[in-house]
Amino acid sequence: MLRRKILGASLIYAFLLPSVAFAQTANVGTASAPAAKVYSAPKEVIDKIRDEGMNRSQVMQTLSYLTDVIGGRLTNSPNMKAANIWTRDTMAKWGMQNAKLEAWGPFGRGWSLKSFSAQVVEPQTIPVIGYPKAWSTSTRGPVTSEVVLFNPKDATELDKFRGKLKNKIIFVSNLREVKAEFGGLATRTTDEELAKIVEPETPRDRPQQTEEDRKKQRDAMAFNLFVRPNFLLSEGAAVIVDSSRSGPDEQGGNGGTIFVQQASAVSEMPKDMENFSFRSLAPVYDKRNESRIIPQITIATEDYNRILRMINLGVTPKMTIDIQTQYHDEDLMGYNTVAEIPGTDPLLKDEVVMLGGHMDSWHSSTGATDNAAGTSVAMEAARILIASGLKPRRTIRVALWSGEEQGLNGSREYVKQQFGEMKPAATPGQPGQLIKGANYDKLSAYYNLDNGTGKIRGVYMQGNSAVRPYFEAWLAPFGDLGAKTLTMRNTGGTDHLSFDRIGLPGFQFIQDEIEYSTRTHHTNQDNYDRIQAEDMKQASTIMAAFVYQTAMMDEKMPRKTAR
Repeated sequence: MLRRKILGASLIYAFLLPSVAFAQTANVGTASAPAAKVYSAPKEVIDKIRDEGMNRSQVMQTLSYLTDVIGGRLTNSPNMKAANIWTRDTMAKWGMQNAKLEAWGPFGRGWSLKSFSAQVVEPQTIPVIGYPKAWSTSTRGPVTSEVVLFNPKDATELDKFRGKLKNKIIFVSNLREVKAEFGGLATRTTDEELAKIVEPETPRDRPQQTEEDRKKQRDAMAFNLFVRPNFLLSEGAAVIVDSSRSGPDEQGGNGGTIFVQQASAVSEMPKDMENFSFRSLAPVYDKRNESRIIPQITIATEDYNRILRMINLGVTPKMTIDIQTQYHDEDLMGYNTVAEIPGTDPLLKDEVVMLGGHMDSWHSSTGATDNAAGTSVAMEAARILIASGLKPRRTIRVALWSGEEQGLNGSREYVKQQFGEMKPAATPGQPGQLIKGANYDKLSAYYNLDNGTGKIRGVYMQGNSAVRPYFEAWLAPFGDLGAKTLTMRNTGGTDHLSFDRIGLPGFQFIQDEIEYSTRTHHTNQDNYDRIQAEDMKQASTIMAAFVYQTAMMDEKMPRKTAR
């Protein structure tokens, strides 16, 4: 998921796409206004869903296959395609119809790791914990070389490194203090914290910047994004090494947990930094940029700090690093997996209720909390409805996205194909133009899960006040399971935004944090053993109830009206 995540500089602004403002009221015209009486499924139906979901769950079996057998699912990798095929076939086996892979893109080449080793060899042998970054190039066999700390603050400091970096192993992070985790890494959301989520967000005061301040920021950005990488490339650096980052409040990213994502390709300096867009940086999954990717790894903070302290004490450590990777150019398209429970009402069966999450992950672990959890919950919610013998009036469609980690690509392209898109405004700063697709008025709502393993505590309503009476009624039977909270707040960083951006009802559930930001999100610890089974059962059950009731209403879910 993309909440609290920066996927390298190239994606910082990947989600600041053109949009229009939508009022917090029901839609007009083809979209329905709130019903006079909110639909709720009979108690015996909710009890049936709850019984199946909590007592005969298969969510952990599904999650185990995705993580333990298939493993990490980097977009366009062989594992990602294997996950597409397995989820399609599994949902078809359960009795879902129209199970298929739907192409989007082209995205670019896939990548997989064939072998990797790294250790200090002088002044003594020290194994280090590390992982190559996704889409890193290979080394030319094992590289044994001196470690050099490359820390110029500006262009004037580059000269002292000139002629000294060829075939060297380059450390680019600073020493990071590691603090004891006295409070622990895992948390449940308290009632007091949930109450704060309900409160309106307080606008953040942005400090006033002078033109001189802005110029300093542009100069620093240009130096770090372009000057430094181009210098390393031209000087012939062998490998770039950085230290695992920390989570919020300097938590996590230590004790063997490594945050590692993608490599970066060296980009040419743009002529106009004032109007620079991060989208213009060279993508690492474009074959044309392969020669501009220096092999890159991230190593454990404690190992990195030890080597750096040696350098500060006047010692020159040597390391041996061997990275062997493979690019996959056979199929440059990305794929989503979709499958349906057909609607039964002749008047409503062409309308759709959707649920899902993204199936792609990073590569250093098995992508359990991000986001095999959401994928498995969405699949399980559909299985619960089938096993319960329920016949929805509208069609229910599961969508399992790819390319989320690179910018919501799979869901964004699917929404564009099926429902419409937002065209950029001719004048910067003005609202974009909504272009509706043929199926725009056939979608009732989309429900997403992508906040890790934590149980559902409520729903972010994305500023749509008209959905409150529905969600209040639908959460009521699950209050004893901790799901009680509704907030008008928006939440970002994941696939519901592709729907919300064009005015369609798209929602992400509020979930307990557990260890998401401190231990599992984009780390080597994002594995099956970090999943909370009871939370997954609870989430699957609630999602099934929400989706079913949305499919049974006389009217579609109310929408926000474009201003």
